[in-house]
Amino acid sequence: MIRFLLHRIIYFLLALWLLTVFSFFLNWLFPGDVITNMSGIRPFSDNYQSEFDLRAGGSNLVTQYGHYVANLINFDWGISLSTQQPVWAEASRTFMATAEILLLGFLLALVIGLPLGTLAAAQYRSSLDKTIVTTAIAGYSIPAFWLAQLLILLFAVKIQWFPITGQIDPLYLIEPQTGSVLLDVALSDSDFKAAAFQNALAHMVLPVVVISSLPSMLLLRMTRNATVEVLQKPYLKAVRARGLSPLRVIFKHAVPNTLQMVLPQLTFIFGIMLANTVIVESIFNWPGIGSWLLKAIIERDYPVIQAALVIFVATTLTAHFIFEIYRGWRFPIVREERYGGT
Repeated sequence: MIRFLLHRIIYFLLALWLLTVFSFFLNWLFPGDVITNMSGIRPFSDNYQSEFDLRAGGSNLVTQYGHYVANLINFDWGISLSTQQPVWAEASRTFMATAEILLLGFLLALVIGLPLGTLAAAQYRSSLDKTIVTTAIAGYSIPAFWLAQLLILLFAVKIQWFPITGQIDPLYLIEPQTGSVLLDVALSDSDFKAAAFQNALAHMVLPVVVISSLPSMLLLRMTRNATVEVLQKPYLKAVRARGLSPLRVIFKHAVPNTLQMVLPQLTFIFGIMLANTVIVESIFNWPGIGSWLLKAIIERDYPVIQAALVIFVATTLTAHFIFEIYRGWRFPIVREERYGGT
């Protein structure tokens, strides 16, 4: 396990290093002045020369890259061209807002996809299996933006069960602190915390459902196909021949082996969810990293675009690293196949 962990850490750090190199050279791809793109400081500003000395470090690209990495580590990500606020302050706040609905959506996708996929495989080629598979095909064929509009029309406009936009009703006077509305409610001094918490959860329902719709259907199909494949293995046939109950065969023998095949796909599913946040947050006016990036692209706010891209890719790499570590720890055969031992 130690050897596996060290290799994963090395690959993870190498990927992060390549990300910093790519993001550094983005400053030369953006139109305009390089130092302005990196820092947000305009040439007519009094701080431009000092910013040039700090970030450019002369004509040597290696020195410039060293200053850039040092600024990343020190959370000095420049100034937004549109708001004139520190990019890191905005990034941390919007990231927490996105992480809130992203994690809830990911959990919802797991709760829907894994059990239904297993159930469909257990009832292979039955009417129930065909119904679940048909529903999954229809589910991941619907674009996220169209599903969001349908849910808004039905549950927010017609039935009026859930709010349309925002994180919480402004009447609760919850001051934004962390970016996560649930944490902000918990940290507030409001006398109506329970009602505010309920209102915040109501605002999350539609964004979380939309952001988890495509991943849950993909996970359902992956789980179903993997379980069907596992059930055809000789050792599963031997287990059934011993007279074990179908439920015990499924949950004790088939599901653990199915998870080994599904886990590598979780990074792909997580990446889809992260990409969909741009659409979902824009529709529901959710103040997350996706809507922050889209607004920066429209306003050509290059320091924000660069920071948002770094956060998106770094988050995906971190998720992949966590999934790989868990897979290597949970399934020793993964380490044995890769290194010939533990």
